Amino acid sequence: MTALMHRVAATHEFRGLRATEHYFTVPLDHARPGGESITVFAREISSLDHEAPDALPWLLYLQGGPGGQGPRVSSLSGWMGEAAKTFRILLLDQRGTGLSTPANRQSLPLRGDAAAQASYLAHFRADSIVRDAEAIRTALGIASWSTFGQSYGGFCTLTYLSLAPEGLDRCLVTGGLGPLQGPPEDVYRATYARMASRNAEYFARYPEDRIVLNRIMRHVEQEHEHLPNGRRITGGLVQMLGQFLGGNTRMDQLHFVFESAFIPTPAGPRLSDAFADALSHQVGRAANPLYALMHESIYAQGHATGWAAERVAAEFPAFDPASTEPLLTGEMVYSWYFREDPALRPLEDVARILAERTDWPKLYDAGRLASNAVPVAAAVYTDDVYVDRDISRATADQVRGLQVWETADFHHDGISDEGADIFARLLGMTTPGEGSA
Repeated sequence: MTALMHRVAATHEFRGLRATEHYFTVPLDHARPGGESITVFAREISSLDHEAPDALPWLLYLQGGPGGQGPRVSSLSGWMGEAAKTFRILLLDQRGTGLSTPANRQSLPLRGDAAAQASYLAHFRADSIVRDAEAIRTALGIASWSTFGQSYGGFCTLTYLSLAPEGLDRCLVTGGLGPLQGPPEDVYRATYARMASRNAEYFARYPEDRIVLNRIMRHVEQEHEHLPNGRRITGGLVQMLGQFLGGNTRMDQLHFVFESAFIPTPAGPRLSDAFADALSHQVGRAANPLYALMHESIYAQGHATGWAAERVAAEFPAFDPASTEPLLTGEMVYSWYFREDPALRPLEDVARILAERTDWPKLYDAGRLASNAVPVAAAVYTDDVYVDRDISRATADQVRGLQVWETADFHHDGISDEGADIFARLLGMTTPGEGSA
């Protein structure tokens, strides 16, 4: 086996925190340790309140996504401020993101044609991320550590519990208990229904925005409007503003986007630059193309995904951009993304090949999860529009000893609003003598 290389690049201290940069060389394919390698980056965070941070236990943070880099932090606050009281934290750039051998329209052509790029990306799912984490844990000389997984980080947690539970002290999960089996169509049927309810809630709070959205949808059918990068604004693109509905306070931020949608011009009312800029920040995938490329593959185990969200949408006509009062969509990914987004267009054939792939390996070991001995606590959000509550509860029932705290007080990004309290509660649930939910 090839020895894993580890390099510490720099340590910086500022605003009460210590940040150390780590680079690791890991196999592209962990089944072939002597083959091609890639670089994985992680940033170690600790509080300057601790005189001996090396004595603290470790917490690995598993980022949401897929395709999102680890948090870039400039101060200790929220869940991280709470965690830093008792842990040294490792913020992982999952492979292909951030500084971990980035995979995007610029770098992927180095692999060759679309088929070669898709074959390469097949190694960028939760199973490989977990094996990277295990290699890093070994390289750092850590006997075992705790993990905190948000959203897709929870999916990775379930894979971790399936592949290498011996490396884990405890696992905390927020909004991230995905299905252990079954096709992605089941996921999207549930999440479209949740999104419909969330739309109803939003437009009941801001009925004037229903009128504005209808006007926008008619306007972009008749007029050519563009994002700052020149991309034409379509009805489907506008519907992606529904990503705001996955949050607590973020939902109300959507109202501020709609209230400035139009501006008078010599040519008549047009979409404002402010609206176009806000839309651009929601729909652009230049910074995280793996989100679109790999999104449906996170559910794939032995079958093709085949643009599941797009196919299931036909069962929910209220989400059709041509409907009388179209609803806002959420985190779904559609094939037209790759025709319209400049950052994704060069990867259209890669995305098609990934959508057609059938030989995805299993991500979970049902038997091992059923006999799990690692303390696990998960926050399940009753009205989560991205990770369905019913699916989450069914998954929890299949993991021995997993404690669920279900709450309707938060939505998918709860840790952005009350992260310290949520983290402290879950930590207490996995700490002997501190009780359970």
